[in-house]
Amino acid sequence: TEDEKKLTAYHEAGHAIVGLNVPQHDPIHKATIIPRGRALGLVLSLPERDQLSVSLTKYKSKIAMAMGGRVAEELIFGADDVTSGAASDIQQVSKIARAMVTQFGFTEELGYVDYANEQNSYLGNYGGGSNHSADTQKIIDDKVKAIVDEGYQEAKRILTEKADDLKRLAQGLLEYETLTGSEITRVL
Repeated sequence: TEDEKKLTAYHEAGHAIVGLNVPQHDPIHKATIIPRGRALGLVLSLPERDQLSVSLTKYKSKIAMAMGGRVAEELIFGADDVTSGAASDIQQVSKIARAMVTQFGFTEELGYVDYANEQNSYLGNYGGGSNHSADTQKIIDDKVKAIVDEGYQEAKRILTEKADDLKRLAQGLLEYETLTGSEITRVL
């Protein structure tokens, strides 16, 4: 429907605008509101070269960009009309944030311990479950939530400041349905 197209256009424009305004983000190759599979739309970022290690800044930028769709829906349509369209985005940011906390050593309180793979420890785990305490698990959960919340706030700050760009890009997507990276630049 026209309403779904409009919602998708703002959702995808939200991803793109945040992606264009965070540090160390891969260039945006394309944005579309043509449904494909279970996705109603897509913003595709492609790295300029192979990258084996990723910085803390780049992970934070990826999380903010992923939250951009949800934030755009909220800002344009209101909190009561936000959809479940951000479910895969939320899954993605949760996975990134959890890896940042449990595998990459990006949380000072937890040090440089791999909490994600400790149940597959050297001697095996005969008791099942993880080898860390409930207190450690709470720190992990709190840190994951804090990282995702920070990305959400960054997306909200960018989309509030760049509200005109968000509207312009959403209109461009409604009109043309698919825009390349250079066309997005021209639209803005």
